[in-house]
Amino acid sequence: MKFGIVGTGAIARYHAAAIRLHPEGELAAVCGISLDKAAELADGDAKVKLFDDYAKMLELEELDVVCVCTPSGLHGKGVMLAARAGKHVLCEKPLEVAAERMTEMIHACRSRSLKLGCVFQRRLMPAMLHARQALLDGKLGKPVMANAYLKYYRSREYYQSGGWRGTREFDGGGALMNQGIHGIDLLQYMMGEVASVFAYCPTLVRDIEVEDTAVVALKFKSGALGVIQGATSVYPGQETRFELHGDKGTIEFGDEGIKQWKFMGSEEAAPAYEDTLGFGATSSSAQQLPVAGHYFYINDMIEAVRTGREPHVNGEEARKSVDLILAIYESARSGQEVILR
Repeated sequence: MKFGIVGTGAIARYHAAAIRLHPEGELAAVCGISLDKAAELADGDAKVKLFDDYAKMLELEELDVVCVCTPSGLHGKGVMLAARAGKHVLCEKPLEVAAERMTEMIHACRSRSLKLGCVFQRRLMPAMLHARQALLDGKLGKPVMANAYLKYYRSREYYQSGGWRGTREFDGGGALMNQGIHGIDLLQYMMGEVASVFAYCPTLVRDIEVEDTAVVALKFKSGALGVIQGATSVYPGQETRFELHGDKGTIEFGDEGIKQWKFMGSEEAAPAYEDTLGFGATSSSAQQLPVAGHYFYINDMIEAVRTGREPHVNGEEARKSVDLILAIYESARSGQEVILR
């Protein structure tokens, strides 16, 4: 299956590496802001066609899937043009930064029977999967609280490395929309939909347009309460960590594994597993992502296209975390609790 990549930033390298590793995938084309940038991502492979014009790349009949790796606020444009050209799309997170554009993207792909998938590799975390299953099995009893601590470190140089970073137009937000979205996605994936939020999202350290620090109070539709703490302002970056509490048990886990697994009247030990995807990395660097997560989503898109099934995270699922973050931003702007639809 032939893939094209639009965008040549850091995350595009993981898509390219995963495509090259897959026995049934082929990197056929790359589009960058310049041919030199496209050539860098092609890494000397003469079979990869290079473009600095996205519309021209989309004219390639042999392309099956386009990986959209542009700045977040340009995801909508990348997906819409691909859909109009009849290409399936694998989009980097977040799906977009504006609700109306997400609606348009999903409709554009659905109306043409095209697959739209989004990369949320942390949904593959073994500890999270075990915790989610325990919740579904009722081991925690009535859910009472669920907290996510998403404290990353991003330096001044990081924000200066790309003109789009830390801007409302192209990054869509800061510590929550860019970094914390993975943990926010996991929190709602485990606990179900959120009913309302009240938030503080100041910029305390970096000279950027968006938040580098955030504290959010949540009410879940189940009745449980929760807290999100997100940052790119703390040094050093901390292990991302989650706490799930019910009236009959508690689970705590993070990047480095399960820390507490305790249920009333039970001596059940925490499940053993191997961290084959490398989620034990710290949160201090944006360059410590394991390629195995992207390989999963490349393989998933190949299978979805060939079998007709839905991608692992389709457009409707991918937008949930963005809709939640947009509600958080609205609460921070207004100083009021915001009810989610």
